[in-house]
Amino acid sequence: MTYILNIETATKNCSVALSANGEIVALREDIDKGYNHAALLTVLIDELMKSQKLDYDKLSAVCVNKGPGSYTGLRIGVSAAKGICFAKDIPLIGVDSLYSLAQQCLDTRLDIINSKVKDGLFYLCPMIDARRMEVYSAVYDEKLKLIEPINAVIVENDSFKKRIEERPFFIFGDGAEKCVDSLKHSNLFFIPEIMGSARGMIKEAYNKYLSGEFENLAYFEPFYLKDFVAGKPSVKGLQ
Repeated sequence: MTYILNIETATKNCSVALSANGEIVALREDIDKGYNHAALLTVLIDELMKSQKLDYDKLSAVCVNKGPGSYTGLRIGVSAAKGICFAKDIPLIGVDSLYSLAQQCLDTRLDIINSKVKDGLFYLCPMIDARRMEVYSAVYDEKLKLIEPINAVIVENDSFKKRIEERPFFIFGDGAEKCVDSLKHSNLFFIPEIMGSARGMIKEAYNKYLSGEFENLAYFEPFYLKDFVAGKPSVKGLQ
């Protein structure tokens, strides 16, 4: 049995899932708007493993969301994943956060998509909040082929115009709400209540495991996409 521990910390949702031969067997999540993943993650992993009475020695690999997303969240997830892989001498798998969101959309909202699509052709546009009016996004087709590369986009009235005019265009993820007032088109549809979750990583993680597509454990770093910018200190007298 191939057991893979899947870790998602790129968004507000701190999420871990255990899969067996590419099928989910357990899930633990905690939506924390304060990004308190440092305190939550190890607790959720421990609860997950205990719930299945599974020892860490039984894990075949660990899959981590490699970004883009929250800078701090990604670092926490990758650090935890590396620690388990080093300790148990098992491979590390990395999955793109936007791809896993698109996979999750297909797995859980295909009924909504089918109700809007006539010829089976459509685009999926997962979005992750990148602060202010910016989102991390990419565009995939109905077969999850990458059509528009992963990028940081400032949402404007003509964002994604070319693709939206081509075929039904579905937007989702925690950055999607930034587009509700800006983007209007008969081909454009918003799918609510989809957020980053380890459940969306499972299929890709298992496929990568079977093909031996592993990360270099010593040198692997998250895909931040943008440089980290620290906020201004809030202490009085500091500007």
